[in-house]
Amino acid sequence: MPRPALPAVLLPLLGLVTAAVADCPSSAWVQFQDSCYVFLKEAIKVESIEDVRNQCTDHGADMVSIHNEEENAFILDTLKKQWKGPDDILLGMFFDTDDASFKWFDKSNMTFDKWTEQEDGEDLVDTCAFLHTKTGEWKKGNCEISSMGGTLCKATIPYEKKYLSDEWISKTWCIYTTEHYLALKKAVLMHPATCTKMEDIKMLSEISWSQKDNSSYMKYLE
Repeated sequence: MPRPALPAVLLPLLGLVTAAVADCPSSAWVQFQDSCYVFLKEAIKVESIEDVRNQCTDHGADMVSIHNEEENAFILDTLKKQWKGPDDILLGMFFDTDDASFKWFDKSNMTFDKWTEQEDGEDLVDTCAFLHTKTGEWKKGNCEISSMGGTLCKATIPYEKKYLSDEWISKTWCIYTTEHYLALKKAVLMHPATCTKMEDIKMLSEISWSQKDNSSYMKYLE
């Protein structure tokens, strides 16, 4: 006899298994070609471009680099339709005075540019690059900015988990799964006729934790 269908309240827990094998870190990120992108909308006060970059590295990524027209167009389209970003986005680029050229922070090759026509000053020290979202062109500007309305980050696939500590990952997983487990337990107690048995819920929890050390987690719930 086939097992009864799981109630809708269980679906978020099932989603944990799917999320674990996704190419990007979470649904907040958007994938394009072989990279993942996220726009951090938090406004921050900064003293240097490194403060902006830290916003990305804290999430296992780096400030965005752009390598072809298609990627530039994708970023523009996503900024307008999904991220609702500001008019100017700071690119992950700096001027290297050693060889007088612009370079990407993520150390990728400079294979593409889309500079707008503007006169360069004699000294390009502390010069940063900005993507103007209305035209899609890049423009040079002073790196000495006092605040940012958002930060665009990029991570290559496969996403390098090494930037996120195992402790951080475990804590986030535990909090998320615990919330759902307790909600399921409450649902069973309140509506026993419409929910599956508690044994089924425990089994589902064990499936989602098949690659985790869940001994301390289950002890916490008992």
